[in-house]
Amino acid sequence: MGQLNSMGLPEPGAHTATAAPAAKSSKSLWWFWLLIVVGMVVGVWYFRASRTPSEAANPFGPAAAGKTKGGPGGAGMGNFVVPVVVAPAQRGDLPVYFNGLGTVTAFNTVTVRSRVDGQIVNVAFREGQFVHEGDVLVQIDPRPFQVQLEQAEGQLAKDQAQRKDAEVNLERYKLLFNEGVIPKQQLDTQAALVGQFDGAIKSDQSQVDNAKLQLTYCRITAPINGRVGLRLVDPGNIVHANDTNGLVVITQLQPIAVLFSLPQDELPQVSAKLRAGIQLTVDAYDRDDTLKIATGKLLTMDNEIDPTTGTYKLKAVFSNADNALFPNQFVNVHLLVDTMHDLTIVPAPAIQRGPQGTYVYAVASDNSVKIRPVTIAQTTGNRIGLSGGLNGGELVVVDGQDKLQDGSKVNPTVANGNGAAASPAAPSTPPNPGAPAPTNSSFPPAPQLPQSRSGGSRR
Repeated sequence: MGQLNSMGLPEPGAHTATAAPAAKSSKSLWWFWLLIVVGMVVGVWYFRASRTPSEAANPFGPAAAGKTKGGPGGAGMGNFVVPVVVAPAQRGDLPVYFNGLGTVTAFNTVTVRSRVDGQIVNVAFREGQFVHEGDVLVQIDPRPFQVQLEQAEGQLAKDQAQRKDAEVNLERYKLLFNEGVIPKQQLDTQAALVGQFDGAIKSDQSQVDNAKLQLTYCRITAPINGRVGLRLVDPGNIVHANDTNGLVVITQLQPIAVLFSLPQDELPQVSAKLRAGIQLTVDAYDRDDTLKIATGKLLTMDNEIDPTTGTYKLKAVFSNADNALFPNQFVNVHLLVDTMHDLTIVPAPAIQRGPQGTYVYAVASDNSVKIRPVTIAQTTGNRIGLSGGLNGGELVVVDGQDKLQDGSKVNPTVANGNGAAASPAAPSTPPNPGAPAPTNSSFPPAPQLPQSRSGGSRR
């Protein structure tokens, strides 16, 4: 027996000894799984016991209750209040504008050229300088024209002296003819000679005047008030009267014009105002159509409609005292053609559209909203004028309408001038202590975690 044991053979009771721990281990695992199931059951029971009676009746939460009883924001939402942004409706006048895209154009543009041939001795302007009519721009060498003037004056003096001599001889011939000494033909010849010298003197005088004019052209001046561009010549250059580029370009900026187009459907209203002699106001805005640059007056309109675009052109004039408008600048033009009086004005986001037409959500004194059908009379920018359906001073919802229905309770916040929420409006009724606290989120407030019976937070 001792040898058998030493060889490692199992003893008769060895199988029973190893099977007992295995059975014991499997029993312990069953107890472990049983404890887990019991814990889950207890947890579910505790969670259901800690909920309020209303939550227990509706296992899907307050949002589901609202859906089953009238939808979001309806009367069936119980104490839930929808946060919204509101703005007051105002009573007043609303302007009527026609909007178009325009181009700033210089009122006058002049390319300054030389009228004589010669060498530039002085450029008297700076690039980009504002000049006035009569200011000297360029000086051309005047010496060749001064010589021409002296030659013409010398020839004039010579012819004047010869005429004087011929006139004296004519007077002598008259006396001799009266005494019968000379024939009539000789007297007539002398009179004709005096007439020839008269013609020569006139020609000489024109040469003198032309030389003086050429001297004047050597001094090139600004023909209009305006701003000079980049110079095209330098001192020392030889210029000619037939040069195509010129010396410099002057653009008149004060006043300045704007050319813009409007659809042909708006032609009758504008034409009627012009025929009645009414001066229409024109505002020029930047390319983003947000910043007003200048205000001017409508000058005239074109005499035909462009058949390719169905538009007609108009021209407005601006004083441009601050030089805010620049030639070839693109601007958005707002033409004031009329003003509608005694309208109820609301922000554009307040208008809602449905199968029955346009409407707004008006806030009542008890902080509930009512659907008000309205009639739109005029839309100008971000403001809409209503001719019926709303009174001045009433609050309308401008943000958060997607969560509202007729009769929904709201927590209004008054919008500031930019359309953003500024501050909560004072509620007309005291808040319900049992209602959840309003938030700025568009979703309902999250339910509070259940507290343990000992007063501490549940982990």
